[in-house]
Amino acid sequence: MHWVSWEEMCRRKEEGGLGYRDLHLFNLAMLARQGWRILQNPDSLCAQLLRAKYGTNGSLLQTSEGPGISYTWRSIVRGLQALQKGLIWRIGDGMQINIWEDPWISNGITRRPITPRGHTILTWVADLLHLDTGRWDEDLVRDVFWEEDVRYIFTTPTNPNHEDVLAWHFDNKGQFSVKSAYHVLDDEKNREKTRQQGEGSSSANSGNQRNAIWRKIWKLPC
Repeated sequence: MHWVSWEEMCRRKEEGGLGYRDLHLFNLAMLARQGWRILQNPDSLCAQLLRAKYGTNGSLLQTSEGPGISYTWRSIVRGLQALQKGLIWRIGDGMQINIWEDPWISNGITRRPITPRGHTILTWVADLLHLDTGRWDEDLVRDVFWEEDVRYIFTTPTNPNHEDVLAWHFDNKGQFSVKSAYHVLDDEKNREKTRQQGEGSSSANSGNQRNAIWRKIWKLPC
């Protein structure tokens, strides 16, 4: 009998697996949905109760696990940590977005600038906008950031008449879904596994070729 590991069966079909869900990652994705609901409805009874009980007067995304917390709150905190892997800020007036710590540009996995901060005193995205028009101060942006970041920043829209809002990066409408969150967590797990094995870009290219072959196999009319 040719046994196949559960991890192998949980791989996506286009990667040679059977597409079963990793229960741990799926549970985190479900918990992330609860975190998303709390963020989207900060005035709800649940959000107010949790904020009052655990003293989260600041941003919920900055909370961490502490000693003596309940199982429920620990689960929600881990869901919030998983949620952060796919969040991105939609820029309004830029007053709530930290340039160097928050995800706000569609560049890479972290969605943060790759330019080192250095000695600049600029902290908020609002500092990069014109006060009168609310558009990017192009000269300032070019002076502060590397060219790759500049390209992404200039393609990021601003809406100075509204406040900054959090959105789900992996959806065109910015709406969270458990399926999308699961894939984000699964991709991160695979990247970590690849990093530990020390595989380079050549293995990534061969992996893309295998994925294309498997997609063709699963689409065969048989």
